[in-house]
Amino acid sequence: MSNVEYRAEGAVGVVTINRPKALNALNSEVLNDLLAAFDGIDLQQVRAVILTGAGEKAFVAGADIGEMSTMTKEEGEAFGKTGNAVFRKIETFPVPVIAAINGFALGGGCELALSCDIRICSDNAVFGQPEVGLGITPGFGGTQRLARAISVSKAKEMLYTGKSVKADEAYRIGLVNSVYPQAELMEGAMKLAQTIARNAPIAVRQCKKAVNEGLDMDLEAGLALESKLFGDCFETLDQREGMSAFLEKRKGVQFVNG
Repeated sequence: MSNVEYRAEGAVGVVTINRPKALNALNSEVLNDLLAAFDGIDLQQVRAVILTGAGEKAFVAGADIGEMSTMTKEEGEAFGKTGNAVFRKIETFPVPVIAAINGFALGGGCELALSCDIRICSDNAVFGQPEVGLGITPGFGGTQRLARAISVSKAKEMLYTGKSVKADEAYRIGLVNSVYPQAELMEGAMKLAQTIARNAPIAVRQCKKAVNEGLDMDLEAGLALESKLFGDCFETLDQREGMSAFLEKRKGVQFVNG
C-alpha cells in the first residue's frame, strides 16, 4: 500500500493517503490501496478511524485527471463504480470514520469526505465539486451525498457552478462539524476519536447502523430498526458494565466490545 499508510494508536486507527506531490489525487491504485487499508483494520482493537491526507496542502485534491483524460465511456463508468464501492465501504464501515480535512477537498476529495461520518477541517480547507468545468459529473457519490449533507439548493449551486467554498462557509452550511487552525487539526481529530472510542463499542456501532440505514427508510421503519438495535445491546458485557458503573457511581468503566 505505497499510496496509503495505516497506523493504530490504541483504539484509534489513522488512515493517511500519502501522495502529497500529486495533492493526494485519487487514481485506481490509490483507491485499491484505500480499500486494502480499511480491509486490514482490526475491528476488535479499533473503535474509531481518522482519515486524512499527507502534507499541508490537500486532503485529496480530486480524482486523477491524467488517468481519466484517456478513458472510454466504459472505462469511465468502471472507474466510477470502483470509487463508489470504496467510498461505500467507508460509509458503511462498522466503526465511525472521521475525516480530518487538511487543505483542498475537491471533486473526489469532497466526495471522500462526504462518505465519512464526521468531517472536521483546517482553516485553509477548500471544498468543491468542479467536475462540470471538466465536462463530466461527479462520479464518486457527489450528486447524492452532498444534497443529503447540506441543503439541496446549496448542493445544486455547488454542483452546477463548480464553485468552491472555504472552511468558514463549509462550517456555516453544515458541511463540516468544526474548523481548526491547521497545526491543531490532527490533535482535534484524535481527541474526538478517543472520546468516541471510550464509549461502549457495540452501542456506537449500533448508533451508526441505525442512522445510516434509517435515513433510507420511512419513520415507522426507522423506529422499528432502532428498537431492534436497542434490544440487541442488552445482555452484552458492555451493557452490564455501563449500567453497573452508573448505579455504583463508578468512574472506571471498562468496555470490552462484547
